[in-house]
Amino acid sequence: MIRLHTAARAISAAVLAASLGACAGNNTEDLRSYVEGVKAQQRSHIDPLPEFSPYETHLYQAANDRDPFTAPVYSAPRSAVAKGGNSGLAPDFNRPREPLEGEPLDSLRMVGTLERNGNSWALVRMSDSTIHRVKPGNYLGQNYGKIIKVTESEVEVAEIVPDGLGGWMERQAALALSE
Repeated sequence: MIRLHTAARAISAAVLAASLGACAGNNTEDLRSYVEGVKAQQRSHIDPLPEFSPYETHLYQAANDRDPFTAPVYSAPRSAVAKGGNSGLAPDFNRPREPLEGEPLDSLRMVGTLERNGNSWALVRMSDSTIHRVKPGNYLGQNYGKIIKVTESEVEVAEIVPDGLGGWMERQAALALSE
């Protein structure tokens, strides 16, 4: 039985070698003629690359000008500086800071409102997705913003910002309900 199995292997190996040898013929003449025909065809015209003019350099000479990344210094009359410094409006630096004062106003989002017994609260989401309940009198934003009014569509805020003359001024802002 083992000899028969070995003989069957030898016969199948011989048949496989003979069939592979038959494929080794040179029947690629039609392929060669096709390749020669394609190579003989006239090639299409390719436009040359356009001529580029050399880059003209520009020397930026602003050593004597103000740095654009620093705040400008205005020379205002003394009366304007005194008026700005003595306007009486200033943030309360001694009061404890609230959690929403740590983030810029534009990073806060109003996401809803609550109302109970005539009291209205706004739901404000911080950038870390923490939601806080706020009402008029609370503070938010980095410019000492005090909540003035809460409606169904927005939170009205009065911010206290520097006026550029050594004093402070009030600026109105709002957080609109985001969808």
